[in-house]
Amino acid sequence: MSHDIKTAMWEAMSSSPNVMVSLTSKNTHAEPMRAQLDKHANSEFWFYTTKDNRIAEGGEAMVQFSSKGHDVFACIRGTLVQETRQDIIDKYWSNGVEAWYEKGKDDPNLLMLRFNLADAEIWEADPSLKGMFKLMTGKTISPDEMGEHDKVTL
Repeated sequence: MSHDIKTAMWEAMSSSPNVMVSLTSKNTHAEPMRAQLDKHANSEFWFYTTKDNRIAEGGEAMVQFSSKGHDVFACIRGTLVQETRQDIIDKYWSNGVEAWYEKGKDDPNLLMLRFNLADAEIWEADPSLKGMFKLMTGKTISPDEMGEHDKVTL
């Protein structure tokens, strides 16, 4: 590939860390969550949630991501586990997070989950000149004329 598609995904996620999360073992819809990202921890990220949330039990999960400009898309597979390290809970705590918890970090319903990443399928939409011409004229287009796509280990 001409560039690192994983880097494109991480950069897009850092500017808009809103994702959809679901447990793969359940027959429930995904729900929006805000990922807590760390540029030095590219094999995991975190979610603040509640103990009664549909993903609270953890397990195998999928995260769906679409960038702000709709030019990077990713489906990330991994495992959700309870995060118990207080330093991590403290590290990502903010006023925006606190607004969701009546008793702040002492809220008995607060739960932080760590998403241990396994792999991802990533699409980067960057149409070639030929692809753009075909789109504008209604001609049949091939996927490789619309950008890059790869399956990667995280």
